[in-house]
Amino acid sequence: MPDKPKILLVEDDHNFGSVLKSYLEMNDFSVDWVDDGKHALQTFHSGNYQLCVLDIMLPNIDGITIAKNIKELNPTIPFIFLTAKTLKEDILKGYQTGAFDYLTKPFDSEVLIYKIKAILQRNKTTNQLSEQDEDIFQLGKYTFEYRVRSLFYDDKNIKLSPKEAELLKLLCTHKNDILYRDLALKSIWGEDSYFTTRSMDVYITKLRKYLKNDPSIEILNVHGNGYRLLIP
Repeated sequence: MPDKPKILLVEDDHNFGSVLKSYLEMNDFSVDWVDDGKHALQTFHSGNYQLCVLDIMLPNIDGITIAKNIKELNPTIPFIFLTAKTLKEDILKGYQTGAFDYLTKPFDSEVLIYKIKAILQRNKTTNQLSEQDEDIFQLGKYTFEYRVRSLFYDDKNIKLSPKEAELLKLLCTHKNDILYRDLALKSIWGEDSYFTTRSMDVYITKLRKYLKNDPSIEILNVHGNGYRLLIP
């Protein structure tokens, strides 16, 4: 069983922090909760975190200062700001610090979960693509060559359109895992809208048709999230 993603939560409101920690843990995250800014960096040093959730208004050291220090230690780690502030300049300051997202209290906890999953998925994809320059994928009885946009099966060569090839490569880099819909839409179409969503559904149907000669391969719909390419 894979390790749970580890999150550093920095929140000084004890009631809210306790509830949020429990909710994140219920959703399969491992959470270390700190209630004071001065302890945040020390805790970050001692743990291997995939994401930080930082309140901005904290005792001793504010969340933005913590974020700047964390970015010096690990420039690639994503973080989300939580704040009661709604001023435009505060939101801009948060993003300028390098925040992946910004939630104003009160907020829906389910929205936070969705944002965390999307950010972690995006980071995973970036890391996978930077760690490997793999353009040839073995999909059961098929061989997918991304550079020439071709699926080979026996002596047949199925030519793919540019978007079909991009979508299949994303599915391959997430094989047996969820490819989140918004990640695919923004990566390939540049936007997440009703029309691009319908367009991607059409491409998924086409890819299923191309891969139908190997019944061990499936592209499953993951309701409300995206797709999963299952390869034995």
